[in-house]
Amino acid sequence: MSGIVTKVSGPLVVAEGLADANVSDVVRVGSQRLIGEILNMTGDSASIQVYEETSGLGPGAEVETTGMPMSVELGPGMLENIYDGIQRPLPEIRALAGETITRGVQVPALNRTRVWHFDAVAQVGEHVAGGDVIGTVQETSAILHKIMVPPGMSGTIRSIESGDYTVEQTVAVLEDYKGETHELSLIQRWPVRVPRPYAAKHTPNRPMNSGQRVIDTLFPIAKGGTAAVPGPFGSGKTVVQHQLAKWSDVDIVVYIGCGERGNEMTDVLMEFPELTDPRNGEPLMKRTVLIANTSDMPVAAREASIYTGITIAEYFRDMGYDVAVLADSTSRWAEALREMSGRLEEMPGEEGYPAYLASRLAQFYERAGVVDCLGSDNRRGSVTAIGAVSPPGGDTSEPVSQATMRIVKVFWGLDSSLAYARHFPAINWLTSYSLYVDNFRAWYNENFGDKFMLNRDKAMHILQEEAELQEIVRLVGQDSLSPADRLTLETAKMIREDFLQQNAFVDEDAYSSYQKQFRLLDMVLRYDEVCRAVLPQGADVNALFNIPARERIGRAKMVLPEEVDKTYDDIIEEMKKEVAEIAERGEEE
Repeated sequence: MSGIVTKVSGPLVVAEGLADANVSDVVRVGSQRLIGEILNMTGDSASIQVYEETSGLGPGAEVETTGMPMSVELGPGMLENIYDGIQRPLPEIRALAGETITRGVQVPALNRTRVWHFDAVAQVGEHVAGGDVIGTVQETSAILHKIMVPPGMSGTIRSIESGDYTVEQTVAVLEDYKGETHELSLIQRWPVRVPRPYAAKHTPNRPMNSGQRVIDTLFPIAKGGTAAVPGPFGSGKTVVQHQLAKWSDVDIVVYIGCGERGNEMTDVLMEFPELTDPRNGEPLMKRTVLIANTSDMPVAAREASIYTGITIAEYFRDMGYDVAVLADSTSRWAEALREMSGRLEEMPGEEGYPAYLASRLAQFYERAGVVDCLGSDNRRGSVTAIGAVSPPGGDTSEPVSQATMRIVKVFWGLDSSLAYARHFPAINWLTSYSLYVDNFRAWYNENFGDKFMLNRDKAMHILQEEAELQEIVRLVGQDSLSPADRLTLETAKMIREDFLQQNAFVDEDAYSSYQKQFRLLDMVLRYDEVCRAVLPQGADVNALFNIPARERIGRAKMVLPEEVDKTYDDIIEEMKKEVAEIAERGEEE
């Protein structure tokens, strides 16, 4: 079925004669067959957002509907790949059309000629339903790709055989209860705006270890949780997301560069193939899917890229994997919504954003979670959604930040003053929060006893106390403070510089295990405890600040993981001895 273009306004095209088309159908526009999606219908007139440059397109051009919603291809070949916002493989387009994406180019998302070895798991005559695993493909050395029965389908396996197949070839034949046969290949197709189904959803109760001390210890995120990283330009949002992608203990990372600068995506593309996965020694790209829709690419595709990424993540979740989705940034995605809304002449909401901004953000973040997957083998998977927010001028009172904060449970507020002071990650400990901390109490107690939570609470209290004392220091100077208050300032400085601050370019410090984090913070707090105990004995507070063990605590974060426990014991013994000597001198005086 086809219609005729009557109006072109940037990426928005209006066409008439499409009475039988549906909202969300994919269409092909003009002689170059530009890909687009129907946003709304009025009678036989359809408003279409085109995912490619529309210059040269005018009234009278033909529009042809495919009758299918915007969908992604799911199957072997997605890992290690780089897609644009509508799942076109950029390396293959480059090989076909050169450095610039040619308009109307049609390249399948999954390579049709590459052969995969399929190992059958299901047996002939076995009854299977949606989500059941019928076989596996070793997609990369790091990830075993499980071939599942598509949701909503069930029946009896009539034929299945291990062997080498392309993604389109039939690997199994399924007969449903009506007696109809369905040929199953390695590909599934799924509409991006429809969440994939699952058996049950659970409250997230396991922390995701990111290796970043300020995140894991103070403001942790759950596997299956949601987080926002807001901050002004230059405060390190992209670097935080890169660190999370590199070090998080998830099975698969889906990195969505939606509307950010091209050079930032280039950094990812250049770095990730060279980085080694700390869990298996393989290149990090072997468990990563990249979606690049940078600021110079079509604005409408930016809006689709978020849904493309979360649908790919849900597919891997359905295999029982833990997946992290990193969106950089949702502000650019919201700007794409605002532009399309303006061209549709909808009533604008706050700051020109559409009135449905908050509900669209919720649709994205609500697809995160820990779920029991469909299928009979009791798989459990998770999708963790982390979105960077770029508020203009760092003003988090603007609509995207506020709508995001109402939805997510972790808020890592970046601070430009920390970034300019070269304190990275520049997460402000006074404005950030995590609502998952109580959920993890049982996990922390099981692994570290109750001391982990006690230390965390104590460190937060000291940092808040420091902020109050700094106000006094600005008025009357540090010398007017009591020895106990001066010790509080010194301990807070140690927490900030020796614990929270991390150097991403030093291998020993770029990643910290939970055990190392626990030991480092405990060391700082033991120093505070031991020094505070001798202050009533007249110990010189300046002498306490200059003991050799104080310097060793500062260097402890560079210690190799296997030496942490021994170093901890040595420093504590040395510190007690040196503090005791100062206390004795104080008593004599």
